Amino acid sequence: MTIVVTTPTGHVGSRVVRLLLQAGVRPRVLVRDADRLDGETRERVEVRQGDLTDAGFVREAVAGAGNVFWADPTPHTTADPVEVSLATAAPLAAAARAGDVGRVVLLSSVGAEKRHGVGHIDALGRIEAELDATGVDVLHLRCGYFFTNLLLDVEGLARGVLTTAFDPSRPMPWVDPRDIGDVVAARLLAGDWRGRVVQAVHGPEDLSFEQVAGILTEALGRTVRVEPVGDDAVRQALFAAGLPASAVEGIVGMAAGSRGLVPEQSRDVLTTTPTRLAGWAHAELRPVVEKADGS
Repeated sequence: MTIVVTTPTGHVGSRVVRLLLQAGVRPRVLVRDADRLDGETRERVEVRQGDLTDAGFVREAVAGAGNVFWADPTPHTTADPVEVSLATAAPLAAAARAGDVGRVVLLSSVGAEKRHGVGHIDALGRIEAELDATGVDVLHLRCGYFFTNLLLDVEGLARGVLTTAFDPSRPMPWVDPRDIGDVVAARLLAGDWRGRVVQAVHGPEDLSFEQVAGILTEALGRTVRVEPVGDDAVRQALFAAGLPASAVEGIVGMAAGSRGLVPEQSRDVLTTTPTRLAGWAHAELRPVVEKADGS
């Protein structure tokens, strides 16, 4: 059984590859630059080097796969990110319709169930629908807010500021991407699920940004306060950074469209994963923040 893994050097994909190797599976990895794989991993996987926006490459690379893990590689900063995401996933859907793919595990997101009005997440909702229409067995993993998103503003955290456009007092699911990788690998290896399946990955607990600031204060050994910002302020900052309007609205829409959202799946034994933010922040975030401020 061939298992294909996209984004094998990402936070989730790298974990999936490691677990598959430890399970005795030699996965086929689709990667833009094979040199980004560490040497030991590169020796143990089947490498297909190419661009996931190249329809011919994707179609050939997934052909004959028993299982495909698909993670959309489109950066939020891309012009027309929704359309690029859809175009990138189109060859996978075509392969599924043609019977070239057995099953797909899609890295989706909380909010994709809305299908519209959640910025770049709209693309995931539409990819879900496209894969559903193929008739292939498909698992949509609706994931919470990644711990690793905190790495996007290390300089702010070094100053003790946690900036957010989300409602700072409203709890929402936070999850370690490595835990998502655990779920992905387990599902890729399991042989007894069929049809269309939706499973959330909510992390261990729902947290507001205010609660996160408290956790980071302890884990980072410095006071961290929340600084809420409005949508217009985010737009101005993104435009000032040179992003095109479509990318700006895709980013702003993710926070704006998620306000008041109740995830379609409840928190239960299937959707709750173990890694807590405090431990992750102390082990992974604190060294990066300390390096940023020279402490």
